[in-house]
Amino acid sequence: MVYIVAILSLAATVFAVRYHMHMFQLNDYRASTQTQWLGTHPTSWFLQVFCIVGLGLASRWYLPGAIVVTVLLVLAILVKVLRKTQAKKPLKYTARVKRMLVTASILTFGLLSGVVWAPGWGKLAFAAAPYVLSGVAVIGVNIINAPIEAGVRRHYLNDAKRILAEHPNLVKIGITGSYGKTSLKYYLTTLLRGHFTTLMTPESYNTPMGITMTIRGELRATHEVFVCEMGAKKVGEIKEDCDLVNPQIGVVTAIGEQHLATFGSQEAILRTKLELADAVKGKGMLYLNGDDILLRANQPDQDRQLYGLCTDNQTYAYGLSVSTSGTVFSLNHKGKDFVDLVTPLIGGHTIQNLAGALAVALDLGVTEAELRTQLGKLVPAPHRLSMSHNGGATIIDDAYNSNPAGAKAALDTLAMFDAVKILITPGMVELGEREEALNEAFGEQAVIADHVFLVGARQTEPIARGLASAGYDQAKVTIVEDVKDAIARAYALPGESKVILLENDLPDNY
Repeated sequence: MVYIVAILSLAATVFAVRYHMHMFQLNDYRASTQTQWLGTHPTSWFLQVFCIVGLGLASRWYLPGAIVVTVLLVLAILVKVLRKTQAKKPLKYTARVKRMLVTASILTFGLLSGVVWAPGWGKLAFAAAPYVLSGVAVIGVNIINAPIEAGVRRHYLNDAKRILAEHPNLVKIGITGSYGKTSLKYYLTTLLRGHFTTLMTPESYNTPMGITMTIRGELRATHEVFVCEMGAKKVGEIKEDCDLVNPQIGVVTAIGEQHLATFGSQEAILRTKLELADAVKGKGMLYLNGDDILLRANQPDQDRQLYGLCTDNQTYAYGLSVSTSGTVFSLNHKGKDFVDLVTPLIGGHTIQNLAGALAVALDLGVTEAELRTQLGKLVPAPHRLSMSHNGGATIIDDAYNSNPAGAKAALDTLAMFDAVKILITPGMVELGEREEALNEAFGEQAVIADHVFLVGARQTEPIARGLASAGYDQAKVTIVEDVKDAIARAYALPGESKVILLENDLPDNY
């Protein structure tokens, strides 16, 4: 019986450790975030708790306890197999994950060895221990591997700094902000590529190790400009990025309420984002979103320019005209007008970011003719107000990690269309203590939609309250448990022309 338990425990542990490793990766390898996640997701470890109960029974009644543990282990395996779903962002088997899995394997077999030498019911305890401890094992493995990871990190960072030092003429541009930084990075890189050989950090690679991977793997002697996105979830992390890259130009897109759960306050967010300003001071220009109230009120004393949609910025876009084909607009840059610029991008918030990219590109010497050509090549960053068409429906995909300002901007974009306007959303997360209030406010703003599909009854309760308090017709609110179901229902609604906004998509750890 003990050996059967050991075999089942090993099988269940393989599933459990892989799952918790995936969540740990999504939680940015932060032990504190993983611990908090475990506390808010009891279903991820309740079977382990029942196994402990079974072991307690075994200490008094060996055979009944062993049977209980065996049944629970079989159940754990069946639950995992039967509930297997396609992850939105699958576990990446990085070198770090592989090292952690090796350590976890050593610990697992070390515990299972107790089956051989432990006395009495203790054999059963050691047989079940790998699975029982799997919920916290990843955190323990991370602590054990910490010295190794610190050494690996130090080696890679120093190597990236060495490579950058070999490119003394490289123009390095840092981009940060609570939101908009990835989009602005894509826009700026496309605009610059009409004039310079340009490298950017891909996707949302915005941590020191993500930036390091880009430098070590892709930077070549022919590159003239490096556009680097810089992200943070706590004070000091932008400084880490800047210490690595040493940028001469900085762009700060916005100070919002994203990641309040880790920052604690907007003041802390502001202080962190302006670490980029400290890094470029005395070396080059700092570009700030002048439409952002906090940035405008806290401009650092250094060479700087404001951009946005307000006419008192040094660079501002105006005369926007939006259709399903894109946007036509004009730009004033330091008193010079560039009229009837055309881009496939949509949304006032998008053009605000584009104004910042245009300001940097013009100051670096990109010509008007080059800009007009490159504007036609612009595409949205993935899942950030990207537009596609399916029959009579236009899909606006804004599913990437939504925040209050970005969600409001997406709703404003939806309101511009003369069609049946449909909102599909699971709400916003990572907003700390204000999450419920901000989602309720989002519901109040969502009344511009003709139909609203809320994904997940519990998660979207605040949005539903906001809609109700704003007097929205409850017959036009549908609660579903799956985005695909919502899209199918949206297609089935009456109306020849529909615009469907997909606002946010919760990651797998939610």
